[in-house]
Amino acid sequence: MPLSHAESRQLLHLRDIAIRGYLRADGLVDIEAHMKDTKTYSFGNHDRGRINAGEALHGMGLRLTIDDKLTVVRAEAAMDDTPHAICPGVAPNFAALAGLTIGKGFLKGAMERVGGTAGCTHLRELLQQVATTAIQTMFSIRAHKAAREGGTTEDRWDIPSALLNSCHAYNEQGPLVAKVRARAEERRREAEAAAE
Repeated sequence: MPLSHAESRQLLHLRDIAIRGYLRADGLVDIEAHMKDTKTYSFGNHDRGRINAGEALHGMGLRLTIDDKLTVVRAEAAMDDTPHAICPGVAPNFAALAGLTIGKGFLKGAMERVGGTAGCTHLRELLQQVATTAIQTMFSIRAHKAAREGGTTEDRWDIPSALLNSCHAYNEQGPLVAKVRARAEERRREAEAAAE
């Protein structure tokens, strides 16, 4: 169902976010996010003088390289367009995300490393979406592997514990979790029968 009809309005601010998940030739995964903020009008800026309509106010990138256990093995940030000349100075700090594992506690751990003055609000805001994209990318990798092995992802997929009770669909007492658990139990019984 789409949003309700919007009233007459004027567009002032655009934030475009693109996040992509890539399987690398070495088996690692890159999750790459790019964020760009623009205005539909020109305005003055104490560091840049003037920022013209359509010119990037914020133009930033974040890449996390993860392994198959969702552990960050490398992290980097780039800040090509910022409102303040001092902003890019924190980009190297995002390398400190290496060693964290995407799952429960990931955002808390990230805030401990790049929170407050050690980081950038805009790059930190990308971390939630980057984590979700990492999980979706890993799902895609497993789906391709299952297809190569002659099965389907649905046959082999179990709900990760980190997703339980994270939303309506993954309610631990709900129908989706019950269905997935029943399928997993059926697979377990079939494997036991085949082993006999």
